[in-house]
Amino acid sequence: MSQNLEAGRESGLVDRVNARFFYGWVIVGVAAFGVFSSGPGQSHTFSAFIKPISQDLNISSATMATAYGLATLAAAFLLPYTGRLVDRHGPRTMLLGVTAVLGLACLFFAAAPNFVWLAVGFGLLRFFGQGSLMLVCANLVSQWFAKSRGLAMSLMALGFGLSMAIHPPLSSFLIDAFGWRTAWIVLAILTWAVMLPAVWFLVHNTPESVGLKPDGDARTETDGTAATDAPVQGLTLNEALNTSTFYILAAGWCLMAMLVTTLHFYQITILTAQDQSAELAASAFTISALTMVIAMPLVGRAFDRLKTRFVIASGLFITAASLISITFATTTPTVVTYAVLFGLNNAITMTMFGYVWPRYFGRKHLGSIQGTGQLVGVVGASLGPLPVGVAFDLVGTATGTLIGLAALPAVVGVVTIFALRTPQGLEADRHLD
Repeated sequence: MSQNLEAGRESGLVDRVNARFFYGWVIVGVAAFGVFSSGPGQSHTFSAFIKPISQDLNISSATMATAYGLATLAAAFLLPYTGRLVDRHGPRTMLLGVTAVLGLACLFFAAAPNFVWLAVGFGLLRFFGQGSLMLVCANLVSQWFAKSRGLAMSLMALGFGLSMAIHPPLSSFLIDAFGWRTAWIVLAILTWAVMLPAVWFLVHNTPESVGLKPDGDARTETDGTAATDAPVQGLTLNEALNTSTFYILAAGWCLMAMLVTTLHFYQITILTAQDQSAELAASAFTISALTMVIAMPLVGRAFDRLKTRFVIASGLFITAASLISITFATTTPTVVTYAVLFGLNNAITMTMFGYVWPRYFGRKHLGSIQGTGQLVGVVGASLGPLPVGVAFDLVGTATGTLIGLAALPAVVGVVTIFALRTPQGLEADRHLD
């Protein structure tokens, strides 16, 4: 179906752009805007709305946080279904549909009169924003790049930093000026305005559908067919689940998502418990964000040029180092050191998010595999803050817990170095294995 839709579309723009540079970089730009447009479903946007919604609907912040966590967990289990739909209909059709429904979810949330409506709204926003939109964008970029996939993914992920920089202050301004309900209406319109025209006019599912190949390596026939090309490779989900590779990747991704979320959630609490000022604890986020933006292209190049298992293992070791370093962050220099490590940790995590699944399982059935992998990560992120919260409640400090948690990614990092390999039957560039 999606191939038929694309067959009738004008490719003149693709030819004109591709005469100057590979059209896949246009795809990366649209995907970056897609990641930016996931903002209404991201935690950094919701943070601006907690207090006004709590006051308006007379719902406690704790109750809202519980609903938010449960909605995130529920939405996660629908992501494999989204992945299968991407395989069936292609990323372009899915981007149009997910963006349209995400805008409607914003309007639904704006009309929430009670807790039940609000909880359903949380689920819709998390599923279509934080979950589906990011999944489809990563899938789209994966189709267009192979040799430069790491760099492409890292540039796409910059859209997340743009969302962190724009959505919270924009939401706060709109709430102060017009109220929280109108703010969600504006976010709906912004989401549609940014994504729908870009997807409609610029996005093609695969390079093969417009006579190109991944990375722009070579043209297919002039009529746009790909009859002479080698078939797109890829394991099915069931085949992937029968490999040890999937479970090593899933363990690493789950732990990185789990522990990065934990540090995001408790960073200020941990640092202020160690006698650091709230202002310094908050400014550590800024240092981490700047480090992440600077490091992302370098991380992308590392994925493209170095053995993948070493890059993934390095990310896991840096996750462990971040957990340990925050326990020693008792002076300004040590807080800065932690913040830089955590920024690098975020850069690797955001790039790894879309890179590893096509790298190890191919493009043919990528959606279903990617959806299952993302499910693992979101479940980890949902459960991650729990042990640190329990530690604070029981003993008043999380130092021992954080150091204990650091052992988990360190162990999986070692396993990754010695056991992670491309599954048999799937080709991979030798320098990556």
